[in-house]
Amino acid sequence: MSGEQPLLRLDALRFARRVVVQQAVRQLALIDRWIAEEERRQAERRRGEQARPAMPEWLIQYGLNRRNVDAVHTGDCWAAARSGRCRPATRQQALDALRRQVPACVHCRPDTALGLLE
Repeated sequence: MSGEQPLLRLDALRFARRVVVQQAVRQLALIDRWIAEEERRQAERRRGEQARPAMPEWLIQYGLNRRNVDAVHTGDCWAAARSGRCRPATRQQALDALRRQVPACVHCRPDTALGLLE
């Protein structure tokens, strides 16, 4: 041996401990970063939900030419959501459309909800 002391078991254990601590610190930092990102995403999601406009109570469905009125729906009607041709309407606009003989949706029955049919 050229003057170097052999690696003692205690030195090896201390070295191994330093390596493990170093790796643990890196992993904890990574996990902390993941946690911060997820907290940011959740906060962003909550802000988006709070900023989302309220669902309209009534919808008027327009024809393919976007001028003809095809039907009146309640705001939560699944058929209206699938059509993609609906616009929000006030209660008065929905009543006026039904009085002008615009058909009421057979699924959500806005005429009954508006009190026109009992």
